[in-house]
Amino acid sequence: MTARAIDANRQAEVVAALVRALPAARVLHREEDTRPYECDGLTAYRELPMVVALPESEAEVQAVLRTCSALEVPVVARGAGTGLSGGALPSSRGVLLSLAKMKRILALDPIARVARVQPGVRNLAISEAAAPYDLYYAPDPSSQIACSIGGNVAENSGGVHCLKYGLTVHNVMRVRGVTMSGEAVELGSEALDAPGFDLLAAVVGSEGMLVVVTEATVRLVPKPELARCILASFGDVEKAGDAVAQVIAAGIIPAGLEMMDQPATRAVEEFVHAGYDLDAAAILLAEADGTPEEVAEDIARMRAVLEKAGATGIRVSRDEAERLTFWAGRKAAFPAVGRISPDYICMDGTIPRKRLAEMLRAIARLEQKYGLRCPNVFHAGDGNLHPLILFDANDPDQLRRTERFVEEVLELSVAFGGTITGEHGVGIEKINQMCLQFSPEELERFRGVKRAFDPAGLLNPEKNVPSLHRCAEYGRMHVRGGKLPHPELPLF
Repeated sequence: MTARAIDANRQAEVVAALVRALPAARVLHREEDTRPYECDGLTAYRELPMVVALPESEAEVQAVLRTCSALEVPVVARGAGTGLSGGALPSSRGVLLSLAKMKRILALDPIARVARVQPGVRNLAISEAAAPYDLYYAPDPSSQIACSIGGNVAENSGGVHCLKYGLTVHNVMRVRGVTMSGEAVELGSEALDAPGFDLLAAVVGSEGMLVVVTEATVRLVPKPELARCILASFGDVEKAGDAVAQVIAAGIIPAGLEMMDQPATRAVEEFVHAGYDLDAAAILLAEADGTPEEVAEDIARMRAVLEKAGATGIRVSRDEAERLTFWAGRKAAFPAVGRISPDYICMDGTIPRKRLAEMLRAIARLEQKYGLRCPNVFHAGDGNLHPLILFDANDPDQLRRTERFVEEVLELSVAFGGTITGEHGVGIEKINQMCLQFSPEELERFRGVKRAFDPAGLLNPEKNVPSLHRCAEYGRMHVRGGKLPHPELPLF
């Protein structure tokens, strides 16, 4: 019997079992139906799932997971597919569990300032539903018009305003989910604290390894009375990077503090026409919100710091329309870059703010080393880098150079005292660098948490936490090259 025939028989077995859990129309197995699920936002890596399941309720999620558990079939949960680290890359021998049909806002309490939503609800839809009560959901990833709250929970997503208002973990109060065995669990609460261990914080950012999220209760916050944004130009990217550290050192916590270099601003301006200074080597967007008096004070203080730091030009939004235009450019950076390159990888190492300028110099050297362009967009206020490495996936050599470029930026992030990810997650993109960031003992503790929730290792397998074998191979790869990229850092 050929391998293809064995795979076909296994697929038929899984499909037959799943149609007892779901209507047949929501169990996809023909190639033309499963092809749209072959990757997430990290399009350089693709895998066709064996089967796609489309549940519409928690009970159906339980039924699918119980079926797959009994058959020992891997399961990868997927939301809107906007993730950028390959966390939702399917398994060719497993089931892709799409939560896209679970998109109802179940309750919205303006008094308690909470909303209870299913995982397929779009991030921005929560704020739209809360708008009549002058409330909104603060985490705002650039993909907020499309990304779903279940995926935000899985990746602990942030956004341009996370500096002041926090990441997903700071804005989710309670999660319901289903383990691989089909058990429904509830973590956290709508109270200020929940009894027992804080397993909610373990699940937020766990990238679908522990439970499949079926419901989340999120915190809503009042809309500020006023918000204004500074658009500051710099003739030198290092001065712009240093200015970020100086703003925070001055004791100012902006609602948002973002940085874009010239290649990024030029790509964006052609796409959005946000009014950016195209002669500037870099721009900063610094926002203040609150009462009119608070905003006026913060704008004046930030302006003084930026001028002292060497800003060549400063504009302050005159009204809400102009403020939104400033931010529209920043939020359109990824699609704008997609217009000028066949492919790109958007990565997100995180470093101390004081080392932004060093990282920018290092990235410029890597551009020369690998012969690839790399516009830069940063959540500068919290040191979260978003280099956009441009390449053509049809050229295997360009893909290889891009992968090595990514590796070096991540290794530098660790060397500079940071981490390999801020909000995109590890997925498959950064799994090798987990071996650099953490010791074998630390990785084994991570595996212990995984085993506690998923003893068989069937939920989103072979991602996020590397095996000992993978770490050994990663170490040998560098040894064969003669030395580690950053010899002051031990691999283990």
